[in-house]
Amino acid sequence: MSLSIAVLTISDTRGLAEDRSGDLLVAKLTEAGHRLADRELLPDDRFLLRAKVSNWLIDPSVDVILTTGGTGFTGRDTTPEALLPLFDKVIEGFGELFRQLSFAEIGASTIQSRAVAGIANGRIVFCLPGSSGACRLAFDQIIRPQLDATTKPCNLAVLRERFLER
Repeated sequence: MSLSIAVLTISDTRGLAEDRSGDLLVAKLTEAGHRLADRELLPDDRFLLRAKVSNWLIDPSVDVILTTGGTGFTGRDTTPEALLPLFDKVIEGFGELFRQLSFAEIGASTIQSRAVAGIANGRIVFCLPGSSGACRLAFDQIIRPQLDATTKPCNLAVLRERFLER
C-alpha cells in the first residue's frame, strides 16, 4: 500500500539546499514505496506551521505528514504548540518510543526532544526533531513499519481507513 506523504521542514537557519533532514525523509519514504505529495520549508512560526499543515489536512491527496524541526526548547521551537491543537488524537506511544530508542544513541540528551505524533482529520502527523540522525531513527524504527501494511500484529497504514469513523 503506497501512501502519499508531505514533508515540512521547520527552520530559521536552513534553506532547501541545506535541508539534509528533509532530503533524508524524502529518500526514506520513496525507498519504502510511498509518494512525495508535497515538500516545504518554513521558518519557526506557529501560525505559518498551523496554516500549512491545516491545508494538507484538507487535501485529499495527502495521507501522512512528516515535519522535522521545531521540537526543542528554544523560544522559537513551537512545532508541538502549533500542531497539537489540530490533532483529534495524540499517538502517545510515538514520543515515548522515540525517546527510548534515542536514549540508546544520545543518552540523557533525549529528554530535550518533544517529538510528537497524532491523528488529524484522518491523516497521520509525525513531528520529528530537526537532526538527520533523529529523522533516520524515527523513520527506520517507528514510522516505516507503521506505514507498512504488512507489519504485524498491526499498523497505522491499514488502520487509517477507520480514523474518521463516527
